[in-house]
Amino acid sequence: MSEQSRIIYEEVQYSRQWWLWVVIIGSGLLPAGIVAWMIIQQLIFARPIGENPMSDQALMTMGALVFAFDAALIALFLAANLRTEVRIDGLYIRYFPFHLSFRKVPLENAAKVEALTYNPIQEYGGWGIRFRRKGRAYNPTGNRGVRLEYMDGRHILLGSQRPDELKEAIESLRQ
Repeated sequence: MSEQSRIIYEEVQYSRQWWLWVVIIGSGLLPAGIVAWMIIQQLIFARPIGENPMSDQALMTMGALVFAFDAALIALFLAANLRTEVRIDGLYIRYFPFHLSFRKVPLENAAKVEALTYNPIQEYGGWGIRFRRKGRAYNPTGNRGVRLEYMDGRHILLGSQRPDELKEAIESLRQ
Protein backbone atom coordinates (compact mmCIF):
# COMPACT_ATOMS: atom_id res chain seq x y z
CA MET A 1 0.00 0.00 0.00
CA SER A 2 1.40 3.40 -0.93
CA GLU A 3 2.09 5.97 1.75
CA GLN A 4 -0.45 8.34 0.13
CA SER A 5 -3.33 5.87 0.59
CA ARG A 6 -2.50 4.76 4.15
CA ILE A 7 -5.75 4.40 6.10
CA ILE A 8 -6.14 6.40 9.33
CA TYR A 9 -9.77 5.42 10.01
CA GLU A 10 -12.05 2.81 8.46
CA GLU A 11 -15.68 1.87 9.09
CA VAL A 12 -18.08 -0.44 7.27
CA GLN A 13 -21.82 -0.27 8.00
CA TYR A 14 -24.64 -2.48 6.74
CA SER A 15 -28.39 -1.82 6.66
CA ARG A 16 -29.76 -4.04 9.39
CA GLN A 17 -33.07 -2.43 10.38
CA TRP A 18 -35.49 -5.25 11.19
CA TRP A 19 -38.47 -3.45 9.65
CA LEU A 20 -36.62 -3.07 6.33
CA TRP A 21 -36.08 -6.81 6.21
CA VAL A 22 -39.76 -7.41 7.00
CA VAL A 23 -40.68 -5.25 3.99
CA ILE A 24 -38.10 -6.83 1.66
CA ILE A 25 -38.82 -10.42 2.60
CA GLY A 26 -42.57 -9.81 2.84
CA SER A 27 -42.72 -8.21 -0.59
CA GLY A 28 -40.75 -11.14 -2.00
CA LEU A 29 -42.79 -13.82 -0.25
CA LEU A 30 -46.12 -12.67 -1.64
CA PRO A 31 -45.32 -13.17 -5.35
CA ALA A 32 -43.20 -16.25 -4.59
CA GLY A 33 -46.06 -17.74 -2.58
CA ILE A 34 -48.58 -17.08 -5.34
CA VAL A 35 -46.32 -18.65 -7.97
CA ALA A 36 -45.57 -21.63 -5.70
CA TRP A 37 -49.32 -22.13 -5.18
CA MET A 38 -49.89 -21.96 -8.96
CA ILE A 39 -47.12 -24.51 -9.60
CA ILE A 40 -48.48 -26.89 -6.95
CA GLN A 41 -52.05 -26.58 -8.26
CA GLN A 42 -51.11 -27.11 -11.89
CA LEU A 43 -48.22 -29.59 -11.71
CA ILE A 44 -49.02 -31.67 -8.63
CA PHE A 45 -52.82 -31.59 -8.42
CA ALA A 46 -53.35 -31.25 -12.22
CA ARG A 47 -55.71 -28.29 -11.74
CA PRO A 48 -54.70 -25.64 -14.29
CA ILE A 49 -55.15 -22.04 -13.18
CA GLY A 50 -57.68 -19.98 -15.17
CA GLU A 51 -59.53 -20.57 -18.43
CA ASN A 52 -56.42 -20.24 -20.57
CA PRO A 53 -53.64 -21.63 -18.32
CA MET A 54 -49.93 -21.23 -18.91
CA SER A 55 -48.02 -24.22 -20.17
CA ASP A 56 -46.16 -26.18 -17.49
CA GLN A 57 -42.85 -25.02 -18.95
CA ALA A 58 -43.90 -21.33 -18.95
CA LEU A 59 -45.16 -21.66 -15.37
CA MET A 60 -41.86 -23.22 -14.24
CA THR A 61 -39.91 -20.49 -16.08
CA MET A 62 -42.00 -17.79 -14.41
CA GLY A 63 -41.45 -19.46 -11.04
CA ALA A 64 -37.69 -19.61 -11.58
CA LEU A 65 -37.62 -15.93 -12.58
CA VAL A 66 -39.66 -14.83 -9.54
CA PHE A 67 -37.49 -16.83 -7.14
CA ALA A 68 -34.27 -15.60 -8.84
CA PHE A 69 -35.46 -11.99 -8.61
CA ASP A 70 -36.33 -12.41 -4.91
CA ALA A 71 -32.95 -14.02 -4.20
CA ALA A 72 -31.11 -11.26 -6.09
CA LEU A 73 -33.01 -8.55 -4.20
CA ILE A 74 -32.19 -10.12 -0.84
CA ALA A 75 -28.53 -10.60 -1.86
CA LEU A 76 -28.35 -6.95 -2.97
CA PHE A 77 -29.62 -5.72 0.40
CA LEU A 78 -27.34 -8.11 2.28
CA ALA A 79 -24.31 -6.83 0.35
CA ALA A 80 -25.20 -3.11 0.51
CA ASN A 81 -22.81 -1.22 2.76
CA LEU A 82 -21.24 2.16 3.40
CA ARG A 83 -17.47 2.06 3.64
CA THR A 84 -15.87 5.21 5.04
CA GLU A 85 -12.10 5.65 4.92
CA VAL A 86 -9.98 8.53 6.13
CA ARG A 87 -6.63 8.26 4.38
CA ILE A 88 -3.60 10.48 4.54
CA ASP A 89 -4.68 12.09 1.26
CA GLY A 90 -8.38 12.61 2.10
CA LEU A 91 -11.81 11.34 3.08
CA TYR A 92 -13.33 8.61 0.90
CA ILE A 93 -16.70 6.88 0.83
CA ARG A 94 -18.21 4.03 -1.13
CA TYR A 95 -21.87 3.05 -0.78
CA PHE A 96 -21.91 -0.34 -2.49
CA PRO A 97 -23.65 -1.29 -4.84
CA PHE A 98 -24.49 2.31 -5.79
CA HIS A 99 -20.83 3.36 -5.91
CA LEU A 100 -18.54 0.79 -7.48
CA SER A 101 -15.42 2.75 -6.53
CA PHE A 102 -14.50 5.15 -3.75
CA ARG A 103 -15.47 8.82 -4.02
CA LYS A 104 -13.35 11.51 -2.46
CA VAL A 105 -15.27 13.87 -0.16
CA PRO A 106 -13.86 17.39 -0.45
CA LEU A 107 -12.44 18.84 2.75
CA GLU A 108 -10.90 22.04 1.36
CA ASN A 109 -13.92 24.33 1.83
CA ALA A 110 -15.37 22.62 4.92
CA ALA A 111 -16.12 25.34 7.47
CA LYS A 112 -17.24 22.95 10.20
CA VAL A 113 -17.02 19.25 11.04
CA GLU A 114 -19.32 17.99 13.79
CA ALA A 115 -20.23 14.63 15.30
CA LEU A 116 -23.96 14.55 15.99
CA THR A 117 -27.10 12.60 16.68
CA TYR A 118 -29.93 13.42 14.29
CA ASN A 119 -33.34 12.19 13.17
CA PRO A 120 -32.89 10.44 9.80
CA ILE A 121 -36.59 10.44 8.97
CA GLN A 122 -37.31 14.09 9.87
CA GLU A 123 -34.08 15.55 8.54
CA TYR A 124 -33.43 13.39 5.46
CA GLY A 125 -36.55 11.34 4.81
CA GLY A 126 -34.98 8.05 5.91
CA TRP A 127 -31.83 6.02 5.41
CA GLY A 128 -29.67 5.34 2.38
CA ILE A 129 -28.31 7.99 0.02
CA ARG A 130 -30.48 11.07 0.50
CA PHE A 131 -30.36 14.32 -1.44
CA ARG A 132 -31.55 17.65 -0.12
CA ARG A 133 -31.42 21.12 -1.60
CA LYS A 134 -28.28 22.11 0.31
CA GLY A 135 -26.67 18.74 0.82
CA ARG A 136 -26.77 15.00 0.95
CA ALA A 137 -26.61 12.17 3.45
CA TYR A 138 -25.05 8.73 3.28
CA ASN A 139 -26.55 6.69 6.09
CA PRO A 140 -27.25 2.95 6.01
CA THR A 141 -28.40 2.64 9.63
CA GLY A 142 -28.73 4.45 12.93
CA ASN A 143 -29.03 8.10 13.86
CA ARG A 144 -25.46 9.21 14.45
CA GLY A 145 -22.88 10.60 12.10
CA VAL A 146 -20.55 13.40 11.09
CA ARG A 147 -21.75 16.46 9.19
CA LEU A 148 -19.36 18.50 7.09
CA GLU A 149 -20.68 22.01 6.55
CA TYR A 150 -19.16 23.99 3.70
CA MET A 151 -18.63 27.73 3.35
CA ASP A 152 -21.26 27.96 0.58
CA GLY A 153 -23.99 26.51 2.86
CA ARG A 154 -23.93 22.96 1.49
CA HIS A 155 -23.35 19.97 3.74
CA ILE A 156 -22.62 16.25 3.63
CA LEU A 157 -23.70 13.89 6.38
CA LEU A 158 -21.87 10.57 6.79
CA GLY A 159 -23.65 8.08 9.02
CA SER A 160 -21.32 6.47 11.54
CA GLN A 161 -21.53 4.19 14.54
CA ARG A 162 -18.34 5.86 15.79
CA PRO A 163 -18.89 9.55 14.95
CA ASP A 164 -16.39 10.95 17.48
CA GLU A 165 -13.57 8.82 16.06
CA LEU A 166 -14.52 9.74 12.50
CA LYS A 167 -14.61 13.45 13.35
CA GLU A 168 -11.20 13.21 15.02
CA ALA A 169 -9.72 11.44 11.97
CA ILE A 170 -11.16 14.09 9.61
CA GLU A 171 -9.91 16.91 11.81
CA SER A 172 -6.41 15.38 11.76
CA LEU A 173 -6.35 15.92 7.97
CA ARG A 174 -7.44 19.55 8.24
CA GLN A 175 -4.56 20.62 10.52
